[in-house]
Order: sequence, then structure tokens, then C-alpha cells
Amino acid sequence: MNRLEVTDLIVTNKHKKNLSWSDIAQQIGLSKEWVTAGCLGQMTFNAEQAASLGKLLDLPDEAVRQLQVVPYKGSLPGAVPTDPLLYRFYELLQVYGTTIKALIHEEFGDGIMSAIDFSMDIQRLPDPKGDRVEIVLNGKFLPYKTY
Repeated sequence: MNRLEVTDLIVTNKHKKNLSWSDIAQQIGLSKEWVTAGCLGQMTFNAEQAASLGKLLDLPDEAVRQLQVVPYKGSLPGAVPTDPLLYRFYELLQVYGTTIKALIHEEFGDGIMSAIDFSMDIQRLPDPKGDRVEIVLNGKFLPYKTY
């Protein structure tokens, strides 16, 4: 069983059990954002987390072991995503990427925002003109070092 097969099994059993990502995250004891990324093959679960997920979703032992293996990260195949929601993030970076970069460099200097020392929060904000999606990305600033 490979990691992609484990992901497919997780998604299948999630639907069979009528669970949300939030339900699963609550059982694991971590954020819905991190647990969802892990379930979709982008994070490594420790033994306790993997066992808990395995029990909740009726996963075989081989799948539980596979959840503890460091995955190959990066889930988008190809240069430009074709899924409309993912494409809009691509478009967002095409339009605002240089602005984000310029403002971070002006405020912090030459460096990057970590995607390792990182958290994310996704919330629904009710609005009479149509609900809003709020996404907060919070990453440690890592300056480039001279040597």
C-alpha cells in the first residue's frame, strides 16, 4: 500500500462515515488544517496520531504505518492547476505575488516566510452580500544568512 492509496482510503472512509475534516481533527487533537494536510498525504503523523486516525477511519495496519512515513510533499501535478479553486490561488499569486514579496522584504528584509514553522486558519465569515472565506497564513520569517 502506497501513500496515495492510503489517502484514497481515508477520503473514502471519511465519506462513508459522514465525517468532516473538523470532526477528524477533533479526534486527533490538532487543527483541521494540519490534519487535513496529513490525511491528504502532505504531513507525517506520529504513532499515536496515526493509530487514532486508523481507529476512527477503520484503516488497516499497513495504512497506519504508512501515515508515519515522511511523505513526498507537493501535491499539485503540473505547473498551472486546473481545479478552479486552486487556480484562483495561482491567479492570486500571479497578481499579488510581487506585492506580497515587496511588502515582506520592506518590513523584514531579505528572506522568506517559512512553510515549516507555520500555521494556517480557514474560517467562514457570514456576510449579507455573500459569505466570505478568511485564510490566515502565519509563518516564521527566515532571513537569508551571509557566510
